[in-house]
Amino acid sequence: MAPVPDPNNVGGGAKRDEATTKVASKDPKKKDDKKEDDLSEEDLELKQNLELYVERVQDPNPELQKAALESMRQEIRASTSSMTSVPKPLKFLRPHYGTLKELHKNMADSDLKKLLADILSVLALTMSAEGERESLGYRLTGSGGDIGSWGHEYVRNLAGEIAEEYTMRQSEEASVEDLMDLVKQIVAFHMKHNAETEAVDLLMDVEDLDLLLAHVDRTNFRRTCNYLTSSAKFLPGPDDMLVLDIAYMIYMKFEEYPNALQVALFLDNMQYVKQVFTSCSDLLRKKQFCYMISRHGITVELDSEMVADKDDRDMLQDIVNNTKLSEGYLTLARDIEVMEAKTPEDIYKAHLLDGRASSGPSVDSARQNLAATFVNAFVNAGFGQDKLMTVPSDAASGTAGNWLFKNKEHGKTSAAASLGMILLWDVDAGLTQLDKYFHSTDNPVLAGALLGVGINNCGIKSDCDPALALLGEYIDNEDSSVRIGAIMGLGIAYAGSQNDQLRSSLSPILNDAKAPLDVIAFAALSLGMIYVGSCNEEVAQSIIFALMDRSEAQLGDALTRFLPLGLGLLYLGKQQESVEATAEVSKTFNEKIRKYCDMTLLSCAYAGTGNVLKVQDLLAQCGEHLEKGDIHQGPAVLGIAMVAMSEELGLDMAIRSLERVLQYGEQNIRRAVPLALGLLCISNPKVNVMDTLSRLSHDTDSEVAMAAIISLGLIGAGTNNARIAGMLRNLSSYYYKDASLLFCVRIAQGFVHMGKGLLTLSPFHSERLLLSPTALAGIVTLLHACLDMKSIILGKYHYVLYFIVLAMQPRMMLTVDENLKPISVPVRVGQAVDVVGQAGRPKTITGFQTHSTPVLLAAGERAELATDKYIPLSPILEGFIILKENPDYREE
Repeated sequence: MAPVPDPNNVGGGAKRDEATTKVASKDPKKKDDKKEDDLSEEDLELKQNLELYVERVQDPNPELQKAALESMRQEIRASTSSMTSVPKPLKFLRPHYGTLKELHKNMADSDLKKLLADILSVLALTMSAEGERESLGYRLTGSGGDIGSWGHEYVRNLAGEIAEEYTMRQSEEASVEDLMDLVKQIVAFHMKHNAETEAVDLLMDVEDLDLLLAHVDRTNFRRTCNYLTSSAKFLPGPDDMLVLDIAYMIYMKFEEYPNALQVALFLDNMQYVKQVFTSCSDLLRKKQFCYMISRHGITVELDSEMVADKDDRDMLQDIVNNTKLSEGYLTLARDIEVMEAKTPEDIYKAHLLDGRASSGPSVDSARQNLAATFVNAFVNAGFGQDKLMTVPSDAASGTAGNWLFKNKEHGKTSAAASLGMILLWDVDAGLTQLDKYFHSTDNPVLAGALLGVGINNCGIKSDCDPALALLGEYIDNEDSSVRIGAIMGLGIAYAGSQNDQLRSSLSPILNDAKAPLDVIAFAALSLGMIYVGSCNEEVAQSIIFALMDRSEAQLGDALTRFLPLGLGLLYLGKQQESVEATAEVSKTFNEKIRKYCDMTLLSCAYAGTGNVLKVQDLLAQCGEHLEKGDIHQGPAVLGIAMVAMSEELGLDMAIRSLERVLQYGEQNIRRAVPLALGLLCISNPKVNVMDTLSRLSHDTDSEVAMAAIISLGLIGAGTNNARIAGMLRNLSSYYYKDASLLFCVRIAQGFVHMGKGLLTLSPFHSERLLLSPTALAGIVTLLHACLDMKSIILGKYHYVLYFIVLAMQPRMMLTVDENLKPISVPVRVGQAVDVVGQAGRPKTITGFQTHSTPVLLAAGERAELATDKYIPLSPILEGFIILKENPDYREE
C-alpha cells in the first residue's frame, strides 16, 4: 500500500492541504474562523456534524464507531451524485483526512476497518497526492460493494489509478488478479452508463479486451466497435490488429455482417471473410458482400461452403469479378447526362486564354499529339466512345487509323493502349475493338494493343482469363517493346490476383541474362502488382537476385528503380515482421541502390498504417544533406505521404512537415515533395495544398515544376475542380514554348477531368476505412516513375502513366433492387461528420442536399437514404448498394 505520510498537527491534513491546494495561510485556526462566517446555516450544520462523526470514529466503543461511519458514508453518498464541484462533505472532511488515515492504520482488522477504508478511498479522490494511488489502495482493502454508488467521477479516477498500478505491477511481475476483479466491475459500470469509450480505454490499458465481448449488448455494440476501429489507427502494432479482432468478433456476435466483412478485409484475413459468408444465410446480403469485395479489388474464389447452390455461386462470383462495374458506371453517366464524347480541345479550352498561346505553331507536333492521346483516354475512360480512337473508320478518310499514325514510334504504343482505357471494364467490346491491332506488323502498335487488353481488363476477373490467353504468348517475343506491352498488360489485368501461372512465366525473365533492362524492370513491377501485399517469398527471391545481377552501369539507369519498387509492393501495408528478412538482404546490395531499396521497402511496408515512428525515421532521412548522386531521398519523401495518408490528423501533420522539408531540403528532395502532397490529397483538392502546388508549378527548377503540375492533376483527379482547371489553363499559356512542361500540363488536365468528373483515384473507400492495395500500388508506381520525369515519362516509357488505371473507380453510389436492377431513391448527400465517442445519436452528415440516386460522392462526403421505404443492406452507402423493401413501411 502507498506509504502514509505523517499525520500532521491540527486536523491532521493541514500540511498536506497546502501541498495540494496551494493554500498559503500558515495559521489554520485563522483560516477556519474566516470560513465559518461565509458558510450558510445548512453548511455549518453539516460541517459540525461531520466533525462530530470524526470524533466519534475515534471513540473506543465499536457501536458508536459504526454508527458514525454509517452516517459519514450516507452524507458522502448523498452528495457524490453530481460532480460539477467538489462535494461539500469531501471539502469539510479535508482537514481530518490525516486523522482518519492514522486511525485506519492503527485499527485492528474488522468490518469497521473496511468501512473506514471505503470512506478513505472516496476522500483520496480529492486529497491524495499525484501518483500515490491511495484511492485504489483503500478500495482494494475495503469492503467492496457496488462501485457505481460512489458516483462517476470516483469510478473514472479509479480506472486511471488502475492503469498506472497495472503498468507498475507488470514491470515488477507481481500478480494483478485483485486489479482484474475491480476492472470487471468498472467495465460493467461504464458499459451500462454509455461510457463505452472509457471502458475500452481501461481494457486497453490492462491488455484484456476480451472482457468486452461479455459486456456489449444490442444498445452499445455499434458505438463500441466504432471506437475500436477508429482507435486502431493510433495504436502501435500488434495492438492495432488485436483491437480489430475484437471488433470483428463483436460484429459477428450481433450479426452485423457487412461491418464484420469490412474489418476482415482491413485485416486482410481470408478466414474471416469466409466466416462472414458461412455465418450468413441470406443470399441478398451475400450479394452485397460480393459488391464490397469487388470494390476492395481483391481476388476471392467462392467455394461451396461459402455459397451452397451452384447457380447462386456463379452469380455471386460474377459480382466479385466486377463484371457489373461497366454497366453501373454507364447507368450513372446516362443519369448525369455526360455520355457525349469529349475531345482534348474541349478540355484545354484554349479559346479562354489570351491570344499568346493559341497563336503558337499550329503544326501537329508528336509530343502534343501524345498528350492529346492521354487526355482523350483519361477523359473518356470507360465511356466506350470518343472522337479520336473509336470513330467508325471511313473508307475515304480512314480517320480511326489516322490518329494512331499521328504519333511517332513509341507514341503509337500509348495511342493503341488508349483504346483499352476508353473501353475500360467493358471486356467484350474492348477485345473486339482492339483485335484489329493484333494483326499489325508495326511492333509499337502491337505492344499498345497488348497493353490495351490489360488496361481494359483492369479489376475485372473472368473464368476464361482472356487477358492471359491473349498476352501470354507475347511475353517472350523478340521485340522488347512488345514484351513490355504484354508484361505490363498482365501486371495491370491481374493486379492482386496472386496468379501462380503468371509467376512461372514472368519469374524466368528476371534472371535471364540476355533480357534487356527495361523488360526486367517491367517484369519485376508486374510481379509486384500481381502479388501486391502477399509477402510471397519466391517472387521476392527472384527480384532480389535480379537486383544483385545488375552491373554498375545498369544501376544508374532510371528504370532500375522499378526493381526495388516491385519488391516493396510485395509487402504493401504488411508492417515490420513480414519485411524484416528482405530488408536485411537489401543491406548487401550495391551502395548505389542499397539506400533506395531500404527506403522503398520501409515506406511500402508501412503504407496506410499511420505509424508515427516510421514517419519520423523517414523525415530524418530527408533532413540529411547529401552529394548530388544520391536518389534514395525521393522514396523517403513519398514514404512520409504513404504512411501518413491513413487518417486525417496524420495527414494534416504530414502536410505541415512537408512544408518544412521544402524550405530546408536539397534539390532532389524538393522534386519529390509535390508528389508526396499529391498522394496525400489525391482526388481531394484541399485549398492549402492547391496553393502550395500552384506556387511550386512556377519554380525555377523545371523538375520541381513538372512534379507540381502532375500533382495538381492528382489532387483534382476526377473532380472537374474549376480552380485547378483554371490554374492549369494559365500554366499552359505560361509554358507554351516549353514542350516538356506543356506535356505535363496536358496530362494534369486529363487527370482533373478524368471520366468527365465521375471517377476518383482515392485508394480509400468505405468511409476511408479500407485501403485498396491494388489502387495504392498503381498510384505509387506512377509517383516513383515521376521521381525521374525526364527519362521515364518524358522519355519513351510514357505509357507508365496507364498504371494509374488501377486506382480509377467510379465515385458513385448506385442503388439497385433485389434483382440488381438500378432503382432511383432519394438520398441525402453531405459532409461526413466524425461521431466516434459522441453522446446520444448525433447526425452523421452536415450541410446535406437531397438528390435521387445514382449520385456522385466527393471526398469526405457521405450519403444516407432519405426514405424509409427501403432498407440498405450495407451501412456504408458507397458503390453498389442493394435495397430491400421495408416490410413495416406505410405510405403516408
